Amino acid sequence: MEEIKNKVKESGLIQLDLADFLPKVNPVSLDLSEQLWQGLVLREKDFRAWVKENDWSTYGGVPVRVFCNTDAVIPTWAYMLVTSALAPYTQDVVAGSAAVMEHFLLSKALKELDLASLRDQRVIVKGCANLLDQEYALTQLVLTLRPVVKSLMFGEPCSTVPIYKKS
Repeated sequence: MEEIKNKVKESGLIQLDLADFLPKVNPVSLDLSEQLWQGLVLREKDFRAWVKENDWSTYGGVPVRVFCNTDAVIPTWAYMLVTSALAPYTQDVVAGSAAVMEHFLLSKALKELDLASLRDQRVIVKGCANLLDQEYALTQLVLTLRPVVKSLMFGEPCSTVPIYKKS
């Protein structure tokens, strides 16, 4: 009987999963609406006291998303003040939606990607990642990989869609 061969493994294809680019630690969400006076207005004196008294070290090493869950207008300086308080403990601070946080973390991971190991390689990007904005992630990945890879494909090794091939 003939030995079963793993043709995918022998093909030299490199598979990338978008989900692998996001940190294993879930981002923490910090809702500024909880600091609004009567749920409507941010009072500077009270807000500054909260920032001063809060134990920001609990956010150490964790991505933090700062947002407001209501329609209240939060002054821009409030986001700056919170970011300044968080900065000694984490550099991954974003103001905005969960999708904005995902964009930030993905962009950061792509900047840290070892492109030398992918130079002139045939790369397949798996399309089953559970992301908030998969289209954004895929476009950023194409822009990052296209200059270095030999070919870029989407899907699974058994069924790929060609995206780019170096001529």
